[in-house]
Amino acid sequence: MNAKVSILFYAKKSKATSLTKVPIYLRITVNGKRAEFSTGKTVVIDKWCSIQSRQKGSSEEARALNKYLDVLYSKILEIERNLILSRDYFDANDIKNILTGKDKVERFLIPIFEEHNNKIEKLLGKEYALATLKNFKTCLAHLKEFLWKFHKKSDINIQKLELSFLNDFDFFLRTKSNINNNSAVKHTKNLGKILKICYQNNWIEKDLVMFYKGRFQEVNVNFLTEEEINTIMNKEFSGKGIDLVRDMFIFSCYTGLAYIDIYNLKKEQLSIGIDKTLWIITNRQKTGNSSNIPLLPIAEEIIKKYENHPSVSNSGKLLPVYTNQKVNEYLKTIAENCGIHKKLTFHCARHTFATTVTLANNVSIESVSKMLGHKSIKTTQHYAKILDKKVSEDMKNLKNVLNQRERSI
Repeated sequence: MNAKVSILFYAKKSKATSLTKVPIYLRITVNGKRAEFSTGKTVVIDKWCSIQSRQKGSSEEARALNKYLDVLYSKILEIERNLILSRDYFDANDIKNILTGKDKVERFLIPIFEEHNNKIEKLLGKEYALATLKNFKTCLAHLKEFLWKFHKKSDINIQKLELSFLNDFDFFLRTKSNINNNSAVKHTKNLGKILKICYQNNWIEKDLVMFYKGRFQEVNVNFLTEEEINTIMNKEFSGKGIDLVRDMFIFSCYTGLAYIDIYNLKKEQLSIGIDKTLWIITNRQKTGNSSNIPLLPIAEEIIKKYENHPSVSNSGKLLPVYTNQKVNEYLKTIAENCGIHKKLTFHCARHTFATTVTLANNVSIESVSKMLGHKSIKTTQHYAKILDKKVSEDMKNLKNVLNQRERSI
């Protein structure tokens, strides 16, 4: 915007409240349109120089007043520069409101958090999973408890947030008996996302997230052995419901797809790949990353088994999948009936695909990472660390190489 801005300080005699002193007013003009208001300072009318718009003389009083007006003048110039950079249009009132602080809206943390959660709820099944919404709702509940216990408030103005806010919240979470390190870090990082929104919208001046140093601790990955997979596959169950859940779980073991990604699979996501075999072409809901998977025979058989299932025929989905709660109930029964003492979840199935099904059978870590839809191969490397079987095979191969080398000497 090409704005013509002028600034004038003047003594306004019509607003005088005494016989000797007159209030000093500020007039801002932008492209011919004015805004004026009192500076809060007064001057003896005989000491005011209307040409220089300053008090005459070099007395301590004059120097203090003129310095104040100089600072005010500089602030207006800075506001003008910022407005030119950030807006297509502004007027004199915009400069006045910023200078006097009238443009600042008081914002509180809880409504911002609630609005964020409402947006997630409206995008469930499209950009977010139900588990994500539950995590943020739990975090909000912890935040309300924290504000009351630590600050004796039900809410807090985001302008009053201190640099230690996230670390204090992390400490509060760790004092709760049912929260471990990773849960504390997860909830604190979720709150950090809300504070990042505040910073990116220029509602707060500092990026408070940069002062939080919490780190996730590496945990043991729960996955099934080949024998355990076979036990589940070959077990005969009474009831179509438990049989269906078993098949969906095994499908996850042989594709690496998470529950929500299997739930959302459509028939059109099944296509012929570059090798002329069946592939699933999809994007992970959690990350949005592509997850293109050539189907193994067991996964193909499960798709064929349910291609005429009523809920598949009527919905256009590739597979019939129960609600998460119902699935977890059946998985618990499956584990008990199969004598497996590990907690069966779709996370476990996904980990099984990464370890027992692929990496342990010499599928490259790059390919596994691509099929799992990981953002970084570092995430996939975590699975490679836990494969004692793979380590054993690699060391056997090394021993063979060394033995052959010794025999050739």
